[in-house]
Amino acid sequence: MKKILIIGSGGAGKSTLARELGTILSLEVIHLDAWYWNPGWVETPKTEWQSIIQDLTRRESWIMDGNYGGTLDLRLSVADTVIFLDFPRLLCLSRVIKRRFIYAGQSRPDMASDCLERLNWEFLKYIWSYPITRRPGILEKLSQVTPNQQVIILCKPIEVREFLQNISHNSDLLNWFLLKLSERILHLLAKKRYR
Repeated sequence: MKKILIIGSGGAGKSTLARELGTILSLEVIHLDAWYWNPGWVETPKTEWQSIIQDLTRRESWIMDGNYGGTLDLRLSVADTVIFLDFPRLLCLSRVIKRRFIYAGQSRPDMASDCLERLNWEFLKYIWSYPITRRPGILEKLSQVTPNQQVIILCKPIEVREFLQNISHNSDLLNWFLLKLSERILHLLAKKRYR
């Protein structure tokens, strides 16, 4: 586990998870927002962005958080582990609104300097529509990863906490993943049995 990609809706907690996991595993954390946005919320040109992503993914090891769909295929092709924070949109919206007030008038730690925290209608619409417009495509891409790549889908904050606790105690992602997988299978079988 040397190249970990964390994806999910805005407000899901990608950057927070990346920081905490980076501390536990002693891996470099790459917040894509900090690389994409230039001071004053100026976007990086598309061709330059592709080049930046190629350079970042060539590094020996990393934890990379961010969506940026135009480069997802490239990042997925080199990641050995993908964590998808598949959280409810109301939770993500509430977190983004809370974040707006916490970082009012300043830049977040995972953002480029001089990108003061903001909240606009476009971003709120993006989060609200994420389960419909983005999630199906992401799940399709995740279903096509190679057998040597791990995909972890966390659907609740408590699953993130359990994941981090297990990693910090064992540093054994595979055992945690297999445990969660068996729990989900048992849950699905139980649901089928009682229908």
